[in-house]
Amino acid sequence: MVLPSLSIAAVVGVILSAGFVYVEVGRYATPQVPVTLFEERREIFAYTAGLFVGIPFAVAFLLYALAMVNGALPGALLFLLLLVGGTELAQWALLRSRYWGRTGSSPFYALGFRAAIGGIISLAIVAQYLGGPVLVWDGVLLVLLQSVAVVALEVTGALFSLPPGGPEERRGGGPLPAGIFAAVGFFLLGLGPLAGEAGSFGGAGLALLGSLYLYRRLRLRLALIPAPGVGPKPEPLPESAAYGRTKAGRR
Repeated sequence: MVLPSLSIAAVVGVILSAGFVYVEVGRYATPQVPVTLFEERREIFAYTAGLFVGIPFAVAFLLYALAMVNGALPGALLFLLLLVGGTELAQWALLRSRYWGRTGSSPFYALGFRAAIGGIISLAIVAQYLGGPVLVWDGVLLVLLQSVAVVALEVTGALFSLPPGGPEERRGGGPLPAGIFAAVGFFLLGLGPLAGEAGSFGGAGLALLGSLYLYRRLRLRLALIPAPGVGPKPEPLPESAAYGRTKAGRR
C-alpha cells in the first residue's frame, strides 16, 4: 500500500500546486494578457526549487501533527516554528537571489515556489492517511480539505510576506505578519486530536476561508507589475545631441 499511497499523494500534490500555477499565475501570461508579466523559465525553476525545499517542511509538518496527536504541545509549537519560520526564510533567500529576486516579477516566482512547498506538504498529508490501516470517506474528505488549505496558506503567505508595493499601493505585510498568519492557519489544521472530527473540519475550513479572503485582497498587486524589460520610454534626444554638434557650431 506504500507505493500506491505515495503515487496517489503525488498526483494530489501536483494537481493542487501545479494547477494553481497554471491557472492563477497563468492569468498574467499571454494570451490572457498582451505581454507576460514574468519570465516563464524562471517561474518553472522556482516551482521546481520549491518541490525540493518543501521536503524538510513536509517532515516538520508531520512531526508537528504527531506531536499534536500525542498532546506534546511544546514539541508541536517547536515544529510549527520550524515549519513557518523556515518557509519564510526560504522565500526571503529566494527573493534575495540574483536570478529570481532582482526584478519586479519576483512575486510570481514566490507564488510558484510556495505553491510547490504546499504541494509537497499536501503529498505528505495524503500519503500518511492512505498508508494507515483504515480508510473512511470522512477521512478522505478531511485530508483533501487539509491539502487544499495548505496550498492556500502557502500561496497567501507568499504575497503577504512581501512588503507593501508603495505609498499608493498598500497590499503587503512582511515576513513577521505573514509568519503569524501561517502559524495560526497551521495550528487550525492540527486541531483534530484536540477537538475531534468536527474540530478538524472546522479548523481546516477556517484556514482555507481565511486564506482565500486574504489572497483575493493581495492578488490585486499582481496586475500592477510591469512586464520584464518594459519601462518608461527614453526621452528623445535634442537635435544637437543627435548629430553630435550644436547649432552654433554649424557653418
